[in-house]
Amino acid sequence: MTLPCQFPQQRPYNVGQVVNIKAKVNRAFNSSMEVGIQVASEDLCSEKQWSVCKALATFVAYRELSKVKLKQTTPRTEEEKTEHSVAAERRRMRLLYADTIKDLLANCAIQDDLESRDCSCMVPAEKTRVESVELVLPPHANHQGNTFGGQIMAWMENVATIAASRLCRAHPTLKAIEMFHFRGPSQVGDRLVLKAIVNNAFKHSMEVGVCVEAYRQEAETHRRHINSAFMTFVVLGADEQPRTLPWIRPQPGDGERRYREASARKKIRLDRKYIVSCKQAEMPLSVPWDPSNQVYLSYNNVSSLKMLVAKDNWVLSSEVNQVRLYTLEEDKFLSFHMEMSVHVDTTQAFLLLSDLLRRPEWDKHYRS
Repeated sequence: MTLPCQFPQQRPYNVGQVVNIKAKVNRAFNSSMEVGIQVASEDLCSEKQWSVCKALATFVAYRELSKVKLKQTTPRTEEEKTEHSVAAERRRMRLLYADTIKDLLANCAIQDDLESRDCSCMVPAEKTRVESVELVLPPHANHQGNTFGGQIMAWMENVATIAASRLCRAHPTLKAIEMFHFRGPSQVGDRLVLKAIVNNAFKHSMEVGVCVEAYRQEAETHRRHINSAFMTFVVLGADEQPRTLPWIRPQPGDGERRYREASARKKIRLDRKYIVSCKQAEMPLSVPWDPSNQVYLSYNNVSSLKMLVAKDNWVLSSEVNQVRLYTLEEDKFLSFHMEMSVHVDTTQAFLLLSDLLRRPEWDKHYRS
């Protein structure tokens, strides 16, 4: 399972308040499915409600160690149709995530201004390193003996919070979780080694990398990498505004790699937040294009077009040579929708459309 999670507001929920959790399957693919989750809290005394966090979880169905082919979901409402369509784009983004990071590091200017910073104000990354060991007991596992994913997530957040607090010398607040990847299960009797370190610190936020390894006491040298995640923390002041954080000084080698990758993930996160959060009416006529945000521009385009085409008041204006032209008038906008039947071998169509690298072969405007 993978799980990106965002905490849009810093307001927590306390004892005596109601937590509403909503989840639904946005789309089922061959053996995996995307589940959208929304968490909101409510104060019964004041009747105030607020959003706590949102998450998108990807599950894979197994039966006797083999993947199960899933039945496809049928969207009914306009919102469900949009989520159903955009889920495929999110899946493509997830599969291309590692390549996007590599492209950013290789082709784009990730600021590397370590030499220009005052070393006396920098905290060595090694000082933030935390390692903890947890023993999986029966209350931590389900009826199959596998550790609850939520329990592992709680342990991971604990070590990440400690690592973050060693940088800021204060109590950090979790802002977002990215690429929470469950690589394999752990069982009752396993010992889990949880490791955390601050990869990079920005002006008002920091990224903490966490990984989990499992082993049996009789085979301590054989550790299985079962979980990993990147968590973003902020430190709130008395005015509830993020405080300025000290800079981090990475260790040479692997530490510098994590440092630069954290900067790339921040750029992706900010691009995604800007493009995806824009309302359709507020979307600028032109968004600056570069190789780092092409995936998210595509994400936004698919979302906007699917919302538009799902409307039920399109009018067929003309049909010439099997080319149909539909129009839609709303407020001050006139939209066009064209349909044309093309006879192409299915194998050739799949090869062209399934591989993003082959898109220039059929989309001459893709690069420009």
